[in-house]
Amino acid sequence: MSNPRIYQADAFNVGSNTPLSDDAFGHVVRVLRLKAGDDVTLFNGDGHDYQATLLEVSKKQATVTITSKEFIANESPLNIHLGQGISRGDRMDFTLQKSVELGVNTITPLFTERCGVKLNAERLEKKRQQWQKIVISACEQSGRAMVPQVLAPIALTEWLHQPTTALKINLHPRAEHSIMGLPMTSARVRLLIGPEGGLSEQEINDAGNANYTEVLLGPRVLRTETAALTAITALQCKFGDLS
Repeated sequence: MSNPRIYQADAFNVGSNTPLSDDAFGHVVRVLRLKAGDDVTLFNGDGHDYQATLLEVSKKQATVTITSKEFIANESPLNIHLGQGISRGDRMDFTLQKSVELGVNTITPLFTERCGVKLNAERLEKKRQQWQKIVISACEQSGRAMVPQVLAPIALTEWLHQPTTALKINLHPRAEHSIMGLPMTSARVRLLIGPEGGLSEQEINDAGNANYTEVLLGPRVLRTETAALTAITALQCKFGDLS
């Protein structure tokens, strides 16, 4: 079995021993059935991978020793903050997972007129935690050692007026300019993607009034999850590290 890569939100020091968290234990021991002497890779979001070896394994806990530390230089020079209109079912999960694989840095789920999702405060926080776990899983798979943050969901109007020095982009199919023709004036981008059904006319106008540049990806109307991933890919190809 290849060396599994596991997230654990602890500080690690080479030469020290540390217990695995409940989530890490469940994956390493209960799912993968690793035993004492097997190797794992841990990361905590600080930009490094930590090589570790299982020391003690019982039915309820396990301990590892940290054997080495390596800086992981695979972050894009382009910092992308995705403002994603909340979509139903597994579309949102898919968008978050793939956007992390493509290098997005921050995600803010957005309530818009057509998002169709109503949650109270308690359920909303549980949903945000679920989305953060999806992001962590995508980092484990893709090799990223920096973990993008899923911020608390907010209304689109609030997100539009947050102060920023980033280039602000609103993607919609009736825009006049291609995303590939954008002049890059910053290493940071705020990318706005509407939910299923897109943004309303008023929301598009509000984004324009907030100095969001309207761009399109081509002559076809894309689903919300396709639009987000295609836009991120195009930005990474032109300004980031995809080639």
